[in-house]
Amino acid sequence: MTAAASFGVRTGGTRRLAGTGTLLRFALRRDRVMIPVWIAVNALMVLSMPGTIKGLYGTDAERADLIRQLDTNSSLRAMVGPVFDDGIGALTAWRVGVYAAALAAVMSLLIVVRHTRDEEESGRQEMVASGMVGRRAPLTAALLTAAVANGVLALLVTAGLAGQGAAGAVALGLGIAGVGMLFATMAAIAAQLTESARAARGLTAAVLGGAFVLRAAGDSATVDGSSVLTWLSPLGWLENLRAFAAERWWVLPLIAGAAVVQGAVAYGLADRRDLGMSFLPTRPGPAAGRLRTAGALAWRLQRGNLLGWSVGFLLAGIVYGAMTEGAADLVGDNEQARDIIERMGGQAGLTDAFVSAMVGMLGLIAALYVVASVLRLHGEETSGRAEPVLAGAVGRLRWAAGHLVIAFGGAALVMLLAGLGFALGYGRDAGAILGACLVQLPAVWVIGGAAVLLHGVLPRGTVAAWGVAGAVLLLGWVGPALDVPQRVLDVSPYGHLPKLPGGEMSWAPVLVLTSIAVVLVGVGLVGLRRRDVR
Repeated sequence: MTAAASFGVRTGGTRRLAGTGTLLRFALRRDRVMIPVWIAVNALMVLSMPGTIKGLYGTDAERADLIRQLDTNSSLRAMVGPVFDDGIGALTAWRVGVYAAALAAVMSLLIVVRHTRDEEESGRQEMVASGMVGRRAPLTAALLTAAVANGVLALLVTAGLAGQGAAGAVALGLGIAGVGMLFATMAAIAAQLTESARAARGLTAAVLGGAFVLRAAGDSATVDGSSVLTWLSPLGWLENLRAFAAERWWVLPLIAGAAVVQGAVAYGLADRRDLGMSFLPTRPGPAAGRLRTAGALAWRLQRGNLLGWSVGFLLAGIVYGAMTEGAADLVGDNEQARDIIERMGGQAGLTDAFVSAMVGMLGLIAALYVVASVLRLHGEETSGRAEPVLAGAVGRLRWAAGHLVIAFGGAALVMLLAGLGFALGYGRDAGAILGACLVQLPAVWVIGGAAVLLHGVLPRGTVAAWGVAGAVLLLGWVGPALDVPQRVLDVSPYGHLPKLPGGEMSWAPVLVLTSIAVVLVGVGLVGLRRRDVR
């Protein structure tokens, strides 16, 4: 290669990355609230676990007994994986490693899709590309933003767990961040394949759900994570890294290599398509018939999302139901573990308390569905797609009502399916379990009502709805384990629900929470009707 040709290759590569630094700073500024919240929630969950483990299994005998029980309980291994050592660090990695990696994956895919396909879909990327910005700069900036977020998370996890063993802390921190980057590059590929940000997020989330199912299936079959199904899942790779238990350092290059390969594929696809286009274009639908009303259009737009959540909740219910019988065996005579489960699920019998706790966890996750579904209104408005709909004979309230029916009614559907799955897996008390699932709905609707309020009254702060859902999830998930005072737990609407099954049914909090949800939705719709469409 001549010197001139070599210079041309170098300058061509440089031009394709021009403006990356500016876009990176802009992305970090835009996400200056979202990223710290995600990192804080994830890090707090991980770093709070050693103290919880010490309280639950403070002696060598208790930890050895836990390992023996896990070796014989396949359903519990499916939920949290196998444990490879009885040290506090190893038990911490066992208890929260997979979930922390899954949260890092969700954070990463949201970041990458927001700064790639979201920007193209809104038309902002076209304006940016008209300036001195290279072709690869937006994708590079998005991946670097995800790398910064995962890097900070890795540092916090490593520093916080260093007292349990420096090598294990480094392995766990890098493993969680590595899985996050793996799904960041996967989201980058999805952003090239699909024509909408919603489809890109849904596709990547579906892969994450599949990875969790593969790991669960593999772990239920073996006690040491050696199943082929486990190795087919990136979450299984983190598990087989074996942090704090004779670390397998060669797993980290496997995670990094997969992320690099996926990143190369994403860049290759980005170079081969036009701005705004995709390799899997959206199938056009009929302009009349079934799409004649605003409600029918909303159903068309959200049916795939609802189907995915419905299947996920049904499967989760079956898994939780199947492991109910083993809950009492796992806890045994451990009073601390019994107290936590009963605190989450009420003061009824241990089995009923466990069912109540798991149903409550599904109720917390359902809040994420209702927020995502409500915020579809925001996405339709900011992308400009709502404007031609509202320009016709469709009022704002009728347009919004179509999406809200799917959001709030869909929440009822997914909780009903979760109850059916739980009853199938458990094999008894179907009516009581269905009632326990449905009683979660008022709290779910309150979170959805908060999202409607923010969208209608404060559209620029709509993203704060995710913060509300995340805070409630954190209180419900980590609060009982950290022995948070009840008055703090009561900040969450879930803290006021009756603890079913096993507890006493009280209609007063159900009616009050439902009324609050109605008021929030009403005020939000009034605000939407009075303000300008963005």
